[in-house]
Amino acid sequence: MTRVRIAARVVADVTRPTSACHDHPMGSDDADDTSIDFAVACWREEGLWTVSALPARSTTSADSLVATLRQFPGEGGVFGLVGVSDEFFLAVRQMGERTRALISDGTAILDWELAAEVADVIGLDIDEDELEDFEPIGDLSLFADFGFDSTELALLCGDVDLYPDEQVRTIAKRMGFLPQLSAAIPAG
Repeated sequence: MTRVRIAARVVADVTRPTSACHDHPMGSDDADDTSIDFAVACWREEGLWTVSALPARSTTSADSLVATLRQFPGEGGVFGLVGVSDEFFLAVRQMGERTRALISDGTAILDWELAAEVADVIGLDIDEDELEDFEPIGDLSLFADFGFDSTELALLCGDVDLYPDEQVRTIAKRMGFLPQLSAAIPAG
């Protein structure tokens, strides 16, 4: 069972596998190949990180992203990191059938179908009136077992001076895979 948090509030206990998501009342902009700034899979085997660029077309829906991530190995699962239109990033952790995720700016679910789909896949029950700009939603402990705790992640996502790729590079540096990430995502 996964405890999913929005800021400090527990929103849902998620035990169901991923499901198809089609028509969402939230999220009007479709993520297409041109709106994906970067998309990578990151995993660790025998203590070494590997980062592989993902084709943008595999990340234009939550279902395709999860299906793509399931193809990768990794101790502790595989992370998918996706930057969308210099507005927000998604971090999805796939461990077998279990999917955990974070959306760096919760208000993205109002404008981007991909963000709304990811929220649906992990079972978030979102009250639109409670969303705050630059406040992350989802599993803030996504990287905790790799040394990046939920408080630090919330502060990083709330830093309005950083673009999503800079936020992801900060996570990668802290977790020890910045060189591999930099090779997969050339600096903007």
